[in-house]
Amino acid sequence: MAKKNQALKRERFKNVAGRRVQNILDGMDSLSKCANRSNYDYDNDDIAKMMKAIKDKVKVLEASYTSNTKSSKNTFEF
Repeated sequence: MAKKNQALKRERFKNVAGRRVQNILDGMDSLSKCANRSNYDYDNDDIAKMMKAIKDKVKVLEASYTSNTKSSKNTFEF
């Protein structure tokens, strides 16, 4: 029974995590469309702020898999 439960947990993880990773990748593709200078105006400071926010959140994500740290909801503003 324990192996069956473990297999179910594994399948559920693959299902949920796979979908969530795909959503993140789709969001990043969408964000990259904002790089079109003919449609948007931004400066290097804006880019640096975006990249820092993304990198900081990736660090928190990585830490959550190596420790028992709870993730926190963040909001981004320029």
